Amino acid sequence: MSIEPVRSEAELREIVAEPAKAIANKAASRIDAESRRFIEASPFCLLATTGEDGTVDVSPRGDPPGSVLVFEDGRSIALPDRKGNRRLDSMCNILGNDRVGMLFLVPGVGETLRLNGRARLVREAPFFERMAVQGKPPALAILIEVEELFLHCGKAFLRSSLWDPETWPTKESLPSAARIAKSQTNSRVPEAVFKAALNLDYKHNQY
Repeated sequence: MSIEPVRSEAELREIVAEPAKAIANKAASRIDAESRRFIEASPFCLLATTGEDGTVDVSPRGDPPGSVLVFEDGRSIALPDRKGNRRLDSMCNILGNDRVGMLFLVPGVGETLRLNGRARLVREAPFFERMAVQGKPPALAILIEVEELFLHCGKAFLRSSLWDPETWPTKESLPSAARIAKSQTNSRVPEAVFKAALNLDYKHNQY
């Protein structure tokens, strides 16, 4: 198999033309009123972080809409940290490299909001109570100072038909989470044990 790599931005631009000026300069440095409405409607986002050693991580974050706080000046947001697997990949990365990227999604909407900024971990703040779910505030939050914010078009969603139920695979055609966990760990533990553990964790370890 012959592979021809791209080695420079100049070479890349021979393949992909420069964007229109309006698109190239579309990033804003603060959250406007309509972008605030989009973020507050989003129940799901992705958080990208990079460690000091260059290790990259993308973490899914989900909560009821409105759980991500957008502060009045539009310059910063607060993202609650909920119970998870306790690996702390994102958190440790932020401690070593404060630059983060985020992608906010709204179900059924093809466009997304991309946000880049600088993050810090907060263990206590007056706004924690505003992020409480089921009466439980987060133990930690990620406070992010916005540097770039822009709308991302919906072509990826159109091409993938992500929101079209007619294109969704059946659950029976996919490996279950328990089967994947068993395969990744090369374990002799029965799949049913993995499934029971996952279901128990989902039920009792959300907030």
